[in-house]
Amino acid sequence: MHRLLILFLAFLFLSTCTFVQERYPTLPPGPYRATLELEYNPIVPNPKGAPIPEKTNLEFEEVTDGILPFTMDVVYENDTTFHIEMHNGAETITVPAENIVYGRDQNAGRDTLRIDFPVYDTHISAYHEENIIEGVFVVHYRDNYRIPFKAYFGKDHRFTPLRKEPVADLSGSWAVMFGRGDEAPYPGIAEFTQEGNHLEGTFRTETGDYRFLEGTVQANKLYLSVFDGSHAFLFEALIKEDGTLSGTFRSGRHYITNWTARRDPDFKLISPDELTLMKEDIPLAFSFPTIEGEAVSLDDPKYAGKPKLIKIMGTWCPNCREEADFLKEYLAENDTKDLEVIALAFEQYGADDDRSREVIRRYQETMQVPWPILLAGPNDKDAAGDALPMLNKIISYPTLLFVDRDNKVKRIYTGFNGKATSKYEEFRKSFDVSVQELIGAEASR
Repeated sequence: MHRLLILFLAFLFLSTCTFVQERYPTLPPGPYRATLELEYNPIVPNPKGAPIPEKTNLEFEEVTDGILPFTMDVVYENDTTFHIEMHNGAETITVPAENIVYGRDQNAGRDTLRIDFPVYDTHISAYHEENIIEGVFVVHYRDNYRIPFKAYFGKDHRFTPLRKEPVADLSGSWAVMFGRGDEAPYPGIAEFTQEGNHLEGTFRTETGDYRFLEGTVQANKLYLSVFDGSHAFLFEALIKEDGTLSGTFRSGRHYITNWTARRDPDFKLISPDELTLMKEDIPLAFSFPTIEGEAVSLDDPKYAGKPKLIKIMGTWCPNCREEADFLKEYLAENDTKDLEVIALAFEQYGADDDRSREVIRRYQETMQVPWPILLAGPNDKDAAGDALPMLNKIISYPTLLFVDRDNKVKRIYTGFNGKATSKYEEFRKSFDVSVQELIGAEASR
């Protein structure tokens, strides 16, 4: 009898395992805590049993410096097909099933996973074993640029599940200064919302915002991060006794700087309308090719005598993508009559590389933008300025030109204040006013 009971339990166990394997033959559905290792943090051998430094104390889920965390969910659409949802504060980014490949490395005897991020020329390549995904985040347009990646099934905290009592409520607006060493300092404004330990917000700068950031305040330290398939931003700071903030900002593994902040609800940045200007009052003129090689200029019959928006952008730029989403929505919801939109792309691979044409083609296909994207040059602000010499400078992607029926530039808006910022509604309203003025104005010739 005892033997029969053991056989029955073994059969039940195997049946249960088989059911799970059939239903989810790839990744288990549910939450994952993912990390990107921006700074190498080895755990040093400790043969004498000395206390482990706080920096590497993983046992109690402490935050590890230089590790960028984010959360994601694996969501099944049917028994075999799934997509991934990545979470950054109020924003959820979906990686569709067609961008995910799950397979088997026969030589290594391990399951493999590849995630190609929509629009951006980046991917994650990893192994999956026992509820852990481990591999690298690869940026194709940077030489040998690989960041170690891990994801743990069943964990849904971002930085830490700890709840150390914060020494302050950081909610509000902060005047920020970025810079270190010989780097020219640049200003910003931090906009934070804190509830208990949970912290969300963004940084606005004169070239755009730093997207939807999410993190935590633990005692006298704050941590914020975002990963969207392109941006890999990590902010860490100490809350000092005088109430100011002092910390570091990392962008991937290629950039790190310091930042300080003080409460100041009245601090202002230079207006986005005052950063890039026309050198003189002359018509805008250019000629750049489509990815098929067809030259396009403002004097073409399609554009002559019409109001236009000229969007200076890059397919690699998340702020440019958010601006494109805004433009698509605006055009769909408003009667813009004969308004035309042209995008000028400055790409990581340059103007003469087939890879630039391919990333633009993929961007147009994925984003389904209704306007042409011209290959204008390399991702270099000096080169962008040379391509449009009638402008005094290009300091940001995106930059938006409002052009009238005579090809005169009526407004230049530098950067983009997206939905993560307090300035989004203000931009949206002023954009509508500018567009309606363009549409309503008559040509002088």
